[in-house]
Amino acid sequence: MISVEQALTQCLALVNPVSTETLALRHAHGRMMTTPATARRDQPPFAASAMDGYAVAGDPTPGTRFAVVGEAGAGHAFDGTVGPAQAVRIFTGAPVPAGATRVIIQEDITRDGTQIIVTSADAATNIRPQGQDFRVGDSLPPRRLTAYDLALLAAMNLGSVTVTRRPTVALIATGDELVMPGETPSPSQIIASNTFALAALIEAEGGIARLMPIARDTSADLRAVLTLALDADLIVTIGGASVGDHDLVASVTAEMGMERAFWRIAMRPGKPLMAGRLASKPVLGLPGNPVSSIVCGHLFLLPMLRALQGRPDVAPLPQRARLTCDLPPNGPRAHYMRATLTPADGLPDIAPFAAQDSHLLRVLTEANALLIRPVADPARQAGEAISYLPL
Repeated sequence: MISVEQALTQCLALVNPVSTETLALRHAHGRMMTTPATARRDQPPFAASAMDGYAVAGDPTPGTRFAVVGEAGAGHAFDGTVGPAQAVRIFTGAPVPAGATRVIIQEDITRDGTQIIVTSADAATNIRPQGQDFRVGDSLPPRRLTAYDLALLAAMNLGSVTVTRRPTVALIATGDELVMPGETPSPSQIIASNTFALAALIEAEGGIARLMPIARDTSADLRAVLTLALDADLIVTIGGASVGDHDLVASVTAEMGMERAFWRIAMRPGKPLMAGRLASKPVLGLPGNPVSSIVCGHLFLLPMLRALQGRPDVAPLPQRARLTCDLPPNGPRAHYMRATLTPADGLPDIAPFAAQDSHLLRVLTEANALLIRPVADPARQAGEAISYLPL
């Protein structure tokens, strides 16, 4: 068995970023922008008023009078020049007229017909300088685009961006015991549940999940479904990678020419994990137990999916929390324990569930963290800092 860290390194070595495409901003949210985006105009593109008021020249004092000679609104500039003892009525976002050096807010004046009288003065100019936010030629580096990035790109006057396309992930559940939700199982069958959680995780992370037909426990059926999946960017099998007589994934993929990177890791839940490359496509063989499958999905599948998108943030980053109970020493496999995380002063508190069996989905729905026990981790006492991954 290899370590979790070694397994992740080998999984990522199987993956190369997918091709790129050009998308309109409206459809680019969550996608990985692959090249820097360069601004085509300044922001603001002109000196703009930060407040509603009057644009004037100089440093007026209380009692100063100005003649109002025009008006400037957002999208409607005043074409003239502001001279001495002149003012232009101006609104937030409007271009500051030539000659004006400050905007007196409307609360600091009294208006008398076509004149204003300054009643109070402060040091603020109330003007947003041209290019205060960014200038032509400034760039946004490659990143996974957030809603705020899209607003910035739009302000840069960019209507489209180059991004990696959404990788397709083929999910293949295996086993005669499985039926789809809504079907009527026999007394010896169970409902296929893992694929639905994994598909949701994949799509939240920017991929396209393809739920393939359930592969029954025959070499011919598994081979047929694997062949259908070869046009995906990543093939994920669920179950069938252990050592039982009906666990066919290892043997069938080997017969089809898969170059196996590893099989079995020193981890719980999730020991029977497998990875390799089949017909140039990366393959990840997840365990069949629901919790094992989903936990391994977080630790290996999602990092591979991020790498397919060319993202730099591929590996999950452990965080620290304060243990709320004593824990016995850990054994020869890293243990990722379902736990609840609650805010507290300083570090958050973390409490592992008493029941950690890998078939207990209800416990997983109540967990919001995975408490990490490294291989041979010594006994821990309540109050100690310990690592975890958020769920």
